Amino acid sequence: MLPDPDPTLCRHLADDLRAAGFTAEALRTAFGDAADDAIARGLRAPADRSLGARDDALAVLARLLVLGMPQDEAFVSSALPRTGAAGLAALGLVSVGDGVRPLAVVRPQSYADADGAGQWWIASDLDEAALGGPLPEDHVLGVGGASLTLASLQLPTAARRGLDIGAGCGIQALRARRSVARVTATDISPRALAFTRLNALLNGVDAIDTRLGSLFEPVAGEEFDRIVSNPPFVITPRVEDVPAYEYRDGGMEGDDVVAAFVRGVGGHLAPGGVAQLLGNWETRAGVDGLDRVRAWVAQSPIALDAWVVERESLDPLSYAELWVRDGGTLPGTPEFARLADAWLDDFAAREVTEVGFGYLLLRRPRSGEPTLSRFERLHQSLTGDSLGAHLADALADHDRLEPLDDAGVAASAFVVAPDVTEARHHVPGQEDPTVIELRQGGGFGRALSVDPALAALVGACDGDLPAGVLIDAIAELLGADAARLRADLLPRVRELAFTGFLRFA
Repeated sequence: MLPDPDPTLCRHLADDLRAAGFTAEALRTAFGDAADDAIARGLRAPADRSLGARDDALAVLARLLVLGMPQDEAFVSSALPRTGAAGLAALGLVSVGDGVRPLAVVRPQSYADADGAGQWWIASDLDEAALGGPLPEDHVLGVGGASLTLASLQLPTAARRGLDIGAGCGIQALRARRSVARVTATDISPRALAFTRLNALLNGVDAIDTRLGSLFEPVAGEEFDRIVSNPPFVITPRVEDVPAYEYRDGGMEGDDVVAAFVRGVGGHLAPGGVAQLLGNWETRAGVDGLDRVRAWVAQSPIALDAWVVERESLDPLSYAELWVRDGGTLPGTPEFARLADAWLDDFAAREVTEVGFGYLLLRRPRSGEPTLSRFERLHQSLTGDSLGAHLADALADHDRLEPLDDAGVAASAFVVAPDVTEARHHVPGQEDPTVIELRQGGGFGRALSVDPALAALVGACDGDLPAGVLIDAIAELLGADAARLRADLLPRVRELAFTGFLRFA
């Protein structure tokens, strides 16, 4: 069990790490780009080889806290003069005996948001490369691709009370605290909550309260302005001899943990409050996965706005292979084949043909009925790290557009977002383009094929004239009926404004 972190020791460790220049940039320089990238794939040797015989503070801490390799006690105490090896042991991060052996990793993690850039030190359990085998079931995961994605999705707008469900190492609570005054972090794992408290103290972040329990049990009767969750959504067979990792398995069948969150979150959102989470959903017995998510939203006792984006989908075999590997079981072994078969049997029992992964944004209306119901597939690569700001802008524009009829949209002036570009494709020798495409450099990186009329309208949106005046001028140039062109273009202007191609002037 990780001990409850001592605030003074955490301050000393932070001072030592800062003095050693223990940053993501410094480590990447020390390791080299290729070796640094290899660490995420479980390969430590290239980074260790890059350090060579170095015994300076950065090199010692890199081996001990990033690569999870034992170090000489004298070197560690020299690298951490305030904390010492004994201080690390008191925090539960190492054991001291025949040298200093790591029990956890502490890795720097850079971040950037609307308020600026910075860095946290994030402690978590040793990965399979350091352990030399499969993970224990109570493993507390560090910062991975999914957690970074959810952190970037968090709305940057100010809020009073926040809730992080399934806090793990605490990365979402730290990110939420950037814009939320007080954050409650919950988890079913006492070890995870200890890491959350440690990481908050290590980074000097206050007003994060931890509570033990599943889903909404620890906050019964409470409402929050912002809820975020990277829940244990990984679909795991409910059979013996299949590891049930706490960090990814919610103990329910199929995608029931995500369904339970969606159905229950409304009762814990204050009016106007927003919940954001990652999740999986199954396509079952011919029922599309997004349609099943739509049904979960409809089953909420509190009516909710919903914006759900599927980022990727996997067939059952690919899904099974992904999560068997994630637990540290090597492909090609009898154990890998046995576990993969257990996943396939589980999917077959529910007639699952596909598993989707994506993002859910749910909002409790301040008053009245929900006005946003959007379920879409966006499987292209993301192009930026400002998704939270993009989502906040989209919600604000939706709320501004909602009370406007077509006449109101026509009376509004718009400007083209600065990240939007236009591409025209021509057949050689022909003057007119065969395809006109608008591309978004930020947000979800959308690309839209548009006709000449819409392309002309977007190109003319500089904030000076209302959209209706521009459409009438384009109709005259094209020899088209102005009323029909308005009826065609104004709904598409709404869509372009919501998705971020256009902004209100």
